[in-house]
Amino acid sequence: MPLATSTSAPRPGRVALVTGGGSGILQRVAERLAGDGAFVAVVGRTQAKLDDTVRRITDAGGRAAAYAADVREYEAMEEITAAVAASAGPIDVVVCGAAGNFPALVSGMSANAFKSVVDIDLLGTFNTCRAAFEHLAKPGASVVTISAPQATQALPFQAHVSAAKAGTDMLTRSLAVEWGPLGVRVNGVIPGAVAETEGMDRLAPKGPARDALTRRIPLQRLATKDEIADLVLFLCSDAARYITGSLLACDGGLLAAGAMYGASGR
Repeated sequence: MPLATSTSAPRPGRVALVTGGGSGILQRVAERLAGDGAFVAVVGRTQAKLDDTVRRITDAGGRAAAYAADVREYEAMEEITAAVAASAGPIDVVVCGAAGNFPALVSGMSANAFKSVVDIDLLGTFNTCRAAFEHLAKPGASVVTISAPQATQALPFQAHVSAAKAGTDMLTRSLAVEWGPLGVRVNGVIPGAVAETEGMDRLAPKGPARDALTRRIPLQRLATKDEIADLVLFLCSDAARYITGSLLACDGGLLAAGAMYGASGR
């Protein structure tokens, strides 16, 4: 059974599950959902990172639990979603954010490396959504997947991510069609270049590469993690109650300008 840690008993309110919630954008998403009153279960592979998220949430007066697991393992996600529902109640919100990335040319990438990213991003999203379905299928429930500009704009060194996220986007839209009659909304968020994240430090390290990318963004700056979390929170709220099957970019106009090409600085 996956290890769970929680510092407070759940109270009435929404129950959210966030994969990839141990760091970066998804940690901020978990914090914002908790700040909005949700009980948040964070899932990831590293217990220490998850415990840090739980501590940040509980120190701010929120409620959270940590579940260490790999989203590529369906049985683990099945156990986790059942455990969350048993301890906190039916799941109202699922945010699929677990992801993998590293710069690599196809000609220098192994089949296992390609498969690893597809399995984390695409298969992991399927596993999370499918496992949560039994505890989520009710009017008012919401799923948000985290995509990337690479899903629609090809980049060198990013073929694996492009393939995985393009698949995730179509899975998002397919789920919206299938689960809409049940009252479950499914949308995707496309973060652009986000400051203070491991992914951006890898793809456009601070210096000439970062400066060049920033100049190509119409708003002339990188996004903050809070801005991405705000969009996720909106999509999970009643204010978005008639939005489903949408893929919404929060990128400062980056995709509209075709600005991603050359982001690797090569």
